[in-house]
Amino acid sequence: MTIPPPRGGAGDLTAGAAPRLADIAAQAGVSEATVSRVLNGKAGVAGPTRHRVLAALDVLGYERPVRLKQRSAGLVGLVIPELTNPIFPAFAQVIEQTLAGHGYTPVLCTQMPGGATEDELVEQLEERGVTGIVFLSGLHADTSADPSRYERLAARGVPFVLINGFNERIDAHFVSPDDRAAARMAVGHLVELGHERVGLAIGPTRYVPARRKAEGFASALHRLLGLPREEAQQYVRPTLFGVEGGHAAASVLLDQGCTGIVCGSDLMALGAVRAVRARGLDVPTDISVVGFDDSPLIPFTDPPLTTVRQPVRAMATAAVDALLEEIDGNPVQRTEFVFQPELVVRGSTSAPPP
Repeated sequence: MTIPPPRGGAGDLTAGAAPRLADIAAQAGVSEATVSRVLNGKAGVAGPTRHRVLAALDVLGYERPVRLKQRSAGLVGLVIPELTNPIFPAFAQVIEQTLAGHGYTPVLCTQMPGGATEDELVEQLEERGVTGIVFLSGLHADTSADPSRYERLAARGVPFVLINGFNERIDAHFVSPDDRAAARMAVGHLVELGHERVGLAIGPTRYVPARRKAEGFASALHRLLGLPREEAQQYVRPTLFGVEGGHAAASVLLDQGCTGIVCGSDLMALGAVRAVRARGLDVPTDISVVGFDDSPLIPFTDPPLTTVRQPVRAMATAAVDALLEEIDGNPVQRTEFVFQPELVVRGSTSAPPP
């Protein structure tokens, strides 16, 4: 049995050149017999197993045999805010992989400053005849935006699903992390370490995830430190998303005497670390910082960042599954599916200075 040569070199499984059937089997975690059945297009192999074998071919750099190349089941748009925050590419990768595994071709649309708006991107996707659309942290999360755009999209018969940012005015399937619980986890961790003055740096509170984090933060300060909710609000600093916003908010919180800072994203947390160091202080010896997202490179920051992890794979997979059910004419319950985050403790948090 011969498959096309890998990109960058020649290869023949029967001639003994790498990768062999054994190599593909090891990569996919299946038997050589199973690999042979998949490559020969024979029946009797479960769908997920077949996908693992094809993924192994891709990883090893081989083109798929022509007989295995399936016609796309359709185009599915993925609309995301931007690519500079690594959590968005992380979501996009899982969503695209999951769509491809079901035979759909993903079309990535990114909003950039000065570029196409969300509405313009949707119009372009509709012109290309997309089968459905996944929105990640879009206008649905902005409480100041007009939600009727999604009603019009549904009226045109385009299935869609919304990630991050529940909006009760939109009749759709939502997938979200528990932002309130995320803030409570972060505050609880800092209080357990001995911090008594904790601040929160988040994005504009017109966005649902930021508003929910602020609510969870105030609730945690009230429950754990006995701080009245109204008083807790003085330690909430809404700012711009990103490193610069985190730096600005942290500077104010440091002036207020905070020894622990919870941030609405990992990028904001990196900005907070920069603000601490700009004052000649150390993280975590003097100030502890907690992020949110746990995007791929965060374990390698200096210091490695303590953060609250979004369950990206579970959320992205659930969103795609819900969208495909809609596409197949089997709409799931139109409500919010909430996923629990996870506190990941690393080197940016410790007990406060005596």
